Amino acid sequence: MNDLLAIGSGGIVGFALGLLGGGGSILAVPLLIYVVGIRSPHVAIGTSALAVSVNAFANLIAHSRQGNVKWPCAIVFALSGIVGAAGGAQIGKMVDGQQLLFLFGLVMLAVAFAMFSPRAAAGDPSVRITPAIAWRLVGAGLLVGFLSGFFGIGGGFLIVPAIMLGSGMATLNAVGSSLVSVGAFGLTTAATYALDGQIDWHVAGFFIAGGIVGGLIGVMSAGRLARERGRLTKVFATMVIAVAMFVLWKAGHEVFAG
Repeated sequence: MNDLLAIGSGGIVGFALGLLGGGGSILAVPLLIYVVGIRSPHVAIGTSALAVSVNAFANLIAHSRQGNVKWPCAIVFALSGIVGAAGGAQIGKMVDGQQLLFLFGLVMLAVAFAMFSPRAAAGDPSVRITPAIAWRLVGAGLLVGFLSGFFGIGGGFLIVPAIMLGSGMATLNAVGSSLVSVGAFGLTTAATYALDGQIDWHVAGFFIAGGIVGGLIGVMSAGRLARERGRLTKVFATMVIAVAMFVLWKAGHEVFAG
């Protein structure tokens, strides 16, 4: 039953990522804890980071083939972010699990409210990296990477606007380029947790399998539901808020009662 729950939970996250883009992976940790049944928040974060990383790299292939990835900008942002993610993951492991989960609930609320604000599609689709752009991407990458590693999230909802702000590229290019960082940050965070034995490899395998299938369905549905994308994003954001309130209630009870 747990294997089926892991597949189904991974499918939900993958579908949301394929259909809506950044923000879908924010549900991975709550699903692993409250549905699949992983008891340790740290193990859930490590497992989630691995699954999100694999799914991001899988989606990156499609975006790369469509020419949506600005590789020089994406690599500079990702390399600096890896340093931040490694530091964030190390600090995150030192925080009490329930306190970390409570903070994660607050991040979920921030993600949900950010999803209510539509991204502007403006930008330069032919942007090329310059020294000034590189330095801006390095600074942004360090900060976003740290947050990604600390909370064990893909961080696409932060990476996309950060890359756009740092380089001026168009949204479509930022979405495609962000997957390099989502995968790299997740892999860095997962490796940090794996060194302490804080990844459930069995659950991760089923979660990843479900995520790949769900992602394919989400990508195929995205074209058909393009006109409803804004409405679907708001529905998903509302669901994230509900889950965040549940996480805050459960974790808050443990934190403040203890």
